Amino acid sequence: MSKYYITDAIPYTNAPAHIGHALAFVQSDVLARYHRALGDDVLLTHGADEHGTKNYQKASELNKKPQAYADEITKKFQEAHTKLNVKYDRFIRTSSPEHAKATQVLWKTLVDKGDIYKGTYKGWYCVGCEEFVSDSHAKDNNLHCPVHEKPYEQLEEDNYFFRLSQYQDQVKSLIVNDELKITPDSRKHEILSVIESGLDDISVSRPVDKLPWGVPVPGDKKHIIYIWFEALICYISALGYPDSEDFETYWPADMQILGKDILRFHAAIWPAMLLAAGLPTPSNLLVHGFISFNGKKLSKSTGNVVDPFEVIEEYGTDPLRYYLLRHIPAGDDGDFTWQKFERAYNSELGNDLGNLAQRLSAMITRYQNGVIGDIPDFEHDEAAYRLAINGFRFDKAMDSIWSMIQGLNQYLEETRPWQIAKTDDSVHLQETLAYAVSSLLQVADLLAPFLPETAEKIQQIFQKGVIDDSVGVLFPKKELYNA
Repeated sequence: MSKYYITDAIPYTNAPAHIGHALAFVQSDVLARYHRALGDDVLLTHGADEHGTKNYQKASELNKKPQAYADEITKKFQEAHTKLNVKYDRFIRTSSPEHAKATQVLWKTLVDKGDIYKGTYKGWYCVGCEEFVSDSHAKDNNLHCPVHEKPYEQLEEDNYFFRLSQYQDQVKSLIVNDELKITPDSRKHEILSVIESGLDDISVSRPVDKLPWGVPVPGDKKHIIYIWFEALICYISALGYPDSEDFETYWPADMQILGKDILRFHAAIWPAMLLAAGLPTPSNLLVHGFISFNGKKLSKSTGNVVDPFEVIEEYGTDPLRYYLLRHIPAGDDGDFTWQKFERAYNSELGNDLGNLAQRLSAMITRYQNGVIGDIPDFEHDEAAYRLAINGFRFDKAMDSIWSMIQGLNQYLEETRPWQIAKTDDSVHLQETLAYAVSSLLQVADLLAPFLPETAEKIQQIFQKGVIDDSVGVLFPKKELYNA
């Protein structure tokens, strides 16, 4: 049994979960379920990034204490996990004492090594990204953040700095040699370009008089640790760094899942921090793209958003998981529209899979009194599925499953069990239907990491050798948006 440690980039809790968060949550859950089924010792962590300027300002606007505000929003993210049927093993909050302890231990390690020093920062800062940006980056974007579409603020303050520049060559070597493998390749080339242009030392603290919400700098009450330095440490604080058995067992991470907008932090800064601390770096980074809505960027200010809870309320959890995993290209940007979603629901889930299960159970009930008989131990080739999922191409893995579903529908059309039932060849009929059941149960096994509720329902209907008709229709037809 091999250990498999998966982390999902902890979301910033300044607003409730949106469909982009749901994508990352579901991807991590698929890998966790897949590796659990293989017998691996899986640990999946999720969490909440709770410090920073935006949360502090939002809490102040609402006349709430930052911790109380963080508690409210974090609870909503945990509810999103439950609604999405995501089974994580640990949940780390950056406001927790455990995280503060681990962060300060790592900080002291880097100070003792001489990799953190005090200096003065003068330059640009984006409150929305909680990120310091270089003069050249700011000028390239006309002094406006392209993500938040707001002007950068110019800051001058005494800060602590991390000697990121010292680790440029080592980080580059890790990525070039795939010791830190980045998927897809386009993101690997992107971060290598950033590294080759030069990594400057970075500010890793904020003055308390500017931002009193965060992990204190050890030995300096006038500073807190910068959110993007501190938040990255959650991946080891969740394991009880520095001296827990879990840290010894599970670190380094086998897979870290993140969005393309935070690639620099995870592929340049985080590995450098680990190298400076003498710790091993993660094995894989899986970088997903953005989801647009009706072809336009998601934006709370314009109302162009998709609430995953609304999708689940109307269609159920598995249909949303299905769309995210098959219709949002793995590692690339994708688009959500209600019309596209409903077509996928009715045609692919309803007709291809749901109707297949319904007609097969109906024929067995009608022609064999619900008794399936001996189910043959026969399996279709799963090579394409395994190759896709091991390459983190969730969409391609789903395509391979759907090829089996379409092949099974074609098999029923070609063998025509309803015609065999008109003859006296009950043995042939039983063998034909049992083969179809065997194939559908294999489909359920492959679907289990992706659509766990659907897989369980298919197994409930067929697996005991007698049809269980209590499950009902898998995907009742919906016509809310296609009209």
